Amino acid sequence: MKRLLWFGLAGLVTVSLLLGGCSAKSPLTVRVATDATWPPFESVNEQTKQIEGFDIDLLNAIAAKENLTIEYVNVAFDPLLAGVAQGQYDAAISSITITDDRKKEMLFSDPYFEAGQMVIVRVDNTSITSKNNLGGKKVGAQIATTGAIEVGKIAGASLKTYDDIGLAFQDLMNGQIDAVVCDNPVALNYAGKNSTRLKTVGTTFTEENYGIAVAKGKTDLLNRLNAGLKKVKDEGLITQLSKKWLEK
Repeated sequence: MKRLLWFGLAGLVTVSLLLGGCSAKSPLTVRVATDATWPPFESVNEQTKQIEGFDIDLLNAIAAKENLTIEYVNVAFDPLLAGVAQGQYDAAISSITITDDRKKEMLFSDPYFEAGQMVIVRVDNTSITSKNNLGGKKVGAQIATTGAIEVGKIAGASLKTYDDIGLAFQDLMNGQIDAVVCDNPVALNYAGKNSTRLKTVGTTFTEENYGIAVAKGKTDLLNRLNAGLKKVKDEGLITQLSKKWLEK
């Protein structure tokens, strides 16, 4: 009887281990592109030289939930989008607005942040009070971003594009351009750090949602990212990251 009981218990343990193994997600290494010139969502820490920000903390938390190992690649925004579309990168997280045109080239996770475009000018500028005053003005934006797309829609506005949004702000402060258009968290970040030289004007004039871009065909990865995103959202991580990175 003891022997039969031992075999019965051993069988239960074996079944339990097998079931546990089936439910655990296998480890996966993911090559993720990011343009680390877009604080506070992604930038290079000057002291540690590591990429950090809202997006990085978010993806790292998702990765921990889904048994993913993330390999970040710092790349400019335009080639970042092209790289995901061509399958050079498995995914990208870089304040990427979900658009219909981009959906033709890549997959997107569920949205994780709402943003909008905003206008920034020098503090002594009194002629530009909103995007409606940008006609006839020279306006900077980062290449391939929705900011550049929106400036292109403004009649009479002259668009100057930059690989790095920081260079656009430098030109603005030096008087080389009249305004910059970019996502509101970035606009507020730069204006806040340069409050004696820059100011935001008007309100956000678009409604956009950020998502994690995924190369086409990688539906398993997309499902895992969405599953992890739901878990961290349910735990309140978005609110925590907003307080950490956006309320400084």
